[in-house]
Amino acid sequence: MYNFCDIHHISIMTKSIVLIEDDKDLREYLLGLLIDSGFTVKAFSEGITGLKYIKKMPPDLVVLDLGLPTMGGETVCTEIKKAYADLPVIILTAKGTTTDIVKGLNLGADDYVAKPFESDVLLARIKARLRENTNNNSILKIADLELDTKTLEVKRNKKLIKLTPQEFKLLEYMMNNRGRVLTRDIILNRIWLYSTEIETRVVDVYVGYLRKKIDNGHKKKLIHSVRGFGYMLKE
Repeated sequence: MYNFCDIHHISIMTKSIVLIEDDKDLREYLLGLLIDSGFTVKAFSEGITGLKYIKKMPPDLVVLDLGLPTMGGETVCTEIKKAYADLPVIILTAKGTTTDIVKGLNLGADDYVAKPFESDVLLARIKARLRENTNNNSILKIADLELDTKTLEVKRNKKLIKLTPQEFKLLEYMMNNRGRVLTRDIILNRIWLYSTEIETRVVDVYVGYLRKKIDNGHKKKLIHSVRGFGYMLKE
């Protein structure tokens, strides 16, 4: 369905991380470390602002400090897991006793890195969680539509559908966010990384391409327009 270059293009799709850390020096260090490691990163100094961003534009992973002003990291972690149970959260904090670690994991965190830490260890933990999360979601399903992130095959009613790499990435993102309204800006940011050369209308064009390939000829439509907002994939 794809040649080697197409498959390689999809496999290196940039992973996004939200970093919430109130220590300015550490936040700036981690921001540089993560960007240099190939991630796209949004950094916040407060839990409330970080949480608001996550609910508008869910990342692939969250690195979260516990000792935050206004809204503590424990509350932020709980709220994240309520909204997105599968979103990996790595707690990064100076609270490193066994009791603290158990408490953090019981909040729903996926991993716990105590300060001070080795940069290589943190990066290894991040990559492991991202890899684990990807492996757990190899086959995405909604109604009779299936997408396999390993074989890069898409089927509806067991019939193979040929997609371009960009169409595949868009469908994968929509299936990972099934039942959630996705604005044009959100889709543009995640699929095209807000290129200055690309306008939001390109989203409408590609959603139109997907509709022709995914919904045409089927009584049950899966791609829905939400007037004034964007699009939603649902049964």
